[in-house]
Amino acid sequence: MTADPIMTARELATHASDIKHLQEDMDKLVSDVSEIKTSLADIKQKLDQIEGGWKALIWIGGLISAGTGVVGYIAGHWGK
Repeated sequence: MTADPIMTARELATHASDIKHLQEDMDKLVSDVSEIKTSLADIKQKLDQIEGGWKALIWIGGLISAGTGVVGYIAGHWGK
């Protein structure tokens, strides 16, 4: 069984076109991943800068929650 040279040329052209499109998609993905890495680095830097601040806010929120819990407990028992 011999291969038709015209069919072989068409298949090669199709494969070349597919490879070109795949290469363009890969180049776009590489660019997107680079942007994502830059964004993550910026987010990490900002989180490192506010590290102490969020801990203080969590403590304050915990104390307020505990205080309102105690007040609610006392008001619930006193109101009976």
